Amino acid sequence: MKSKKILLQLDSDRHASSFDAIAAYEAGVDQVLSFGGVGLDDLPKLVYGAVFTRSREALRDTAIYIGGSSVPLGEAMLKTICEKIFFDSKRVSVMADPNGSNTTAAAAVVKIGRVVSLSGKRAVVLAGSGPVGVRTAALLAKEGCHVALTSRRLERAQEARRLVRERFGLEVEPVETRDEAGMRSVLQGADIALGAGAAGAALIHEDLWASNPTLEAVVDTNAVPPLGIGGVDALDNGALRHGKLVFGALAVGLLKMKIHLAALASLFERNDRVLDLEELYEIGKTLE
Repeated sequence: MKSKKILLQLDSDRHASSFDAIAAYEAGVDQVLSFGGVGLDDLPKLVYGAVFTRSREALRDTAIYIGGSSVPLGEAMLKTICEKIFFDSKRVSVMADPNGSNTTAAAAVVKIGRVVSLSGKRAVVLAGSGPVGVRTAALLAKEGCHVALTSRRLERAQEARRLVRERFGLEVEPVETRDEAGMRSVLQGADIALGAGAAGAALIHEDLWASNPTLEAVVDTNAVPPLGIGGVDALDNGALRHGKLVFGALAVGLLKMKIHLAALASLFERNDRVLDLEELYEIGKTLE
């Protein structure tokens, strides 16, 4: 009898995400075992319970999903599981997407890369010091863009640069943007502008990007009104506005969901797959 596909959902928040659990069932998982409030000390017992209960051949039908709103803890969980808990053949496939940051960043950059040649372009990640901004900046830099990452405080932009450098081995330019003049200045000569601010945080008004003569693509990842970039409709999916190709948060979110589901399904193809930002981005590039 074929073994059931079981997903071990490890969430750092008190309550494990219902979104992530339902998405797993949508991806064809038979059983989701959800654990909330998971810390690093909890991992050995939970992971060993997953890898010691099945034969080597059946291990591909067990997988681990790491979620939660804490991205640093999610990253630490992935590292601990892969480097300190798994050993020899006692391992299962793992996907990490804390706070949805990996799949969102992957979707945003895939969208841009389909309409703009990225290598050599100047990209500005507005309000980029958060998890999505850091990962979007890293992917753009990896594709050969010169990336400026902005924050209202220079120290936060510099910290984001450190994270990009240490985690991805890439360089971005930290820029402080306290007001409209700062935003206008950083957008001068830019080919790509992407808003990665918090939900409901307005970053720039429509005139600021509409009148920019060099911008080719504009992307907003905030779907909660007021939108991050004024004049962008959340449903825009490559719409031509003011001579620029525009993507809204819901269009990015649709691809994000496709990446999420495809990645979950791929976990059960073998027992040694590790899906982090880079791997999720590669999956995104294969999807329509």
